[in-house]
Amino acid sequence: MILAKTEIENTLMELLKYPEIEWVEFKEAKNGYDFNKLGEYFSAISNEANLRGKQYGWLIFGVEDKTHNFVNTRFRTNRADLDSLKKEIADKTNDRITFIEIYEHFIDGNRVIMFQIPAAVGVPTNWNGFCYGRDNESIVSLNSQKQDQIRASGMQDWSRQLCNGATINDLDPKAIQKAREKYKQKYAGRPIAEEIDDLSDIDFLNKTKLTINGNITKAALLLLGRSEADHYFGGYIPQITWKLQSVNGEIKDYEHFTIPFLLAVDEVFLKIRNLRYRYITGQLSLFPNEVDQYDPYIIREILHNCIAHQNYNLKGRINIIEFDDKLIFINEGGFIPGKVETLFEDGYVPPYYRNSLLANAMVNLNMIDTVGSGIKRVFRIQRNKFFPLPDYDLSDNNRVKVIIYGKIINEDYTNLIYSETDLSLETVFLLDRVQKGILITKEQSDFLRSKKLIEGRYPNIYVSSKIAEITGEKAKYIRNKGLGDEYYKDLIIELIKKYKSASRTEIDELLLPKLPDSLSEKNKMSRIRYLINIMSTKEQTIRNEGTNRKPKWVLNK
Repeated sequence: MILAKTEIENTLMELLKYPEIEWVEFKEAKNGYDFNKLGEYFSAISNEANLRGKQYGWLIFGVEDKTHNFVNTRFRTNRADLDSLKKEIADKTNDRITFIEIYEHFIDGNRVIMFQIPAAVGVPTNWNGFCYGRDNESIVSLNSQKQDQIRASGMQDWSRQLCNGATINDLDPKAIQKAREKYKQKYAGRPIAEEIDDLSDIDFLNKTKLTINGNITKAALLLLGRSEADHYFGGYIPQITWKLQSVNGEIKDYEHFTIPFLLAVDEVFLKIRNLRYRYITGQLSLFPNEVDQYDPYIIREILHNCIAHQNYNLKGRINIIEFDDKLIFINEGGFIPGKVETLFEDGYVPPYYRNSLLANAMVNLNMIDTVGSGIKRVFRIQRNKFFPLPDYDLSDNNRVKVIIYGKIINEDYTNLIYSETDLSLETVFLLDRVQKGILITKEQSDFLRSKKLIEGRYPNIYVSSKIAEITGEKAKYIRNKGLGDEYYKDLIIELIKKYKSASRTEIDELLLPKLPDSLSEKNKMSRIRYLINIMSTKEQTIRNEGTNRKPKWVLNK
């Protein structure tokens, strides 16, 4: 959870009341602080926050640790340098864990930096391959008992907890009937499906594993509970919120949905405006495709995954935000596979399930598939429609944001996928990121280059000439790749011939718009400097009759 501005000072004042505790550390850091030591504290505070049941811990610069006096830290006074710490920390931690947020706050002219550190989840947080903890004020190696305790915490199943006092009467009969239908659908053709109608409600629920020996679990209440029975969750009410939002952030409509989630998902589905969308694929057809913006399977699969994998201990909502051209699904809890590419690996099985009982019950009710094939199918459906692939925003360690596109955003990419039908899903995923301007790794770039799908110097990569020819991107390809040096030299000579001389500023104004789009402004200036140097020294076609500071380039006779 990222704090609002109004909460930052209140949080700091509250933390100052504590003596030295394991999940909070104060440092003066008046002029700087050792980066490796900062990483060790990150690991230690993250692990200790987990062991003490906190969602996050704090490392605070600009405060003396004994007196708690403010000392005005000058650690990384440039905000960009401060923000770069997120990546620097992620580069040396497991699963690229980093700060939730870094806050700057000023009290009586004294600068304070508050590093919000996420608690370890299921796996101890390590730094450079080592796990750290706290022993009073000291940083120490995290002992094996604490490491086991953190791993065990990741296996505690919120959905398995019993709702004390709840009975079958607290469940919605319509939801139970829907569950029976879904169960029979899942096991159609097997003897077990034919037996379901003869079972009592409680025997049926025991079979689906939503109840344990007739006792109502939180999973049963979540999927099947009456709305008025939500008090059994202990003050937290699970909700699904749908919003219809304009591009400028205006909320046009919204609605909250509570338990039973088994019925709520259909109500949410009906709120989404799934319009028909017409588009043309390929260069040879004049007849448009006409499809729903969103395949119904995709909406249900992503929403069911949000329910199954939500971290209900964080007490947040599942959010669906609808725009004209996309849907955004947001659920609380870290992304267990770590990165999206993992889902494409053959035989991938998640290391654990956050809500094991709930997930298994949803499998039995034909809502999800625990082997992970459902998400791969979502990607294939979008690919087969020639639409952009889903985007997974994992920038927040305790939140997953999935964007599903309901229209084409790049016709060239669509034509590419239409023409190159033999590309693997993994390859299409990488090309999709290149088309969207999302940075891929050097290794992934090398893979695409080996298949002659991209060109350019990493990270300024772009679609290759092979694909450009297929998609009609030839002009864009030339803009990215640029032309030969002789072309630019001839332009310089023609400029000088016409006006008798040329300043460096005039040469820049001539060439900058014509140099490759893939080059940065700095690299373009370097390219021009290189061309002038070659022409004046090696080739001696031009000479400087001005000064080094104000050159005046003329032709050699």
